[in-house]
Amino acid sequence: RMAGGLELIDKLLESDLAKSKIAKQGLEDMKLLLRYCELYGCGANVSFDLSLARGLDYYTGVIYEAILCGDSVDESGEPITVGSVAGGGRYDGLVGMFDPKNRSVPCVGVSIGIERLFSIMEANMTKNETKVRTVETQVYVITAQKNLTEERMKIVSELWEAGIKCEHSYKKNPKMLNQLQTCEDTGIPLAVVIGESEIAAGIVKLRSIANREEVEVKRSDLIHVLKERLAQL
Repeated sequence: RMAGGLELIDKLLESDLAKSKIAKQGLEDMKLLLRYCELYGCGANVSFDLSLARGLDYYTGVIYEAILCGDSVDESGEPITVGSVAGGGRYDGLVGMFDPKNRSVPCVGVSIGIERLFSIMEANMTKNETKVRTVETQVYVITAQKNLTEERMKIVSELWEAGIKCEHSYKKNPKMLNQLQTCEDTGIPLAVVIGESEIAAGIVKLRSIANREEVEVKRSDLIHVLKERLAQL
C-alpha cells in the first residue's frame, strides 16, 4: 500500500527501510507531522503518500499536494477531476544560494493552481445555475428617460454616503434595456429605477434583477429599505 496514516509509518519503521538513518529520520518526522495534524483536527484530510514526487530538486524536507475530494460533479453528472490544486514543500537551501554569505534560510512554500480552482468553481456554478458576480456593486441606478443624469448622480451620492456600493451608467442618455443588461451581465442584485413621474411623486422603483419584481419605495425610505434587502442576500 502506497498511502496511509500513522499505521503505515509504523509498519515502515519495522521494515528494512528503517535501517537507513536518513529514511528513519524522515519517517519519524512524518509521524510527528501526522500526530500534530490529528491534534489540530485535520488528520482525516492528510495522507502519507509514498508515490508523491515534486519536479524540482531544491526540496530538502516534506513535500505535499492538495487534491480535490468529495462529490463535485459537472452539469452532466461526471466527476470533476483536475488533479492537484496546490503543491509545495520545505526547502532550506534555495534562498541561501542567493546569499553572499551562503547562510541557510529555512523556508516552506506552496503554489496554488488558480486555473484549476476556477475550472472547478465554474463547473459548480454552471451545474447550480449560479450567476457569477464580476463586480462588488450592490445597487445600480437606472433612468427610464433622457436628461436625468444629474438625478442618477444625486441618488448615487446618497447611497455612497450611506455605505452602499452603488453605480450608474456614465452615458448621458443610456437605454433602459442596456442598463438592465449591465446588471444581468455583472451580477448586480438590485436596481433603483427613476423616471420623471417617480421624481415628481418622490418615489423610486426598486427592482430585483433575479426575478424582475419591482416595488415602489418612498425616496426618504430608500436607504433603509435597501439595507434591509441587501442584508437578506
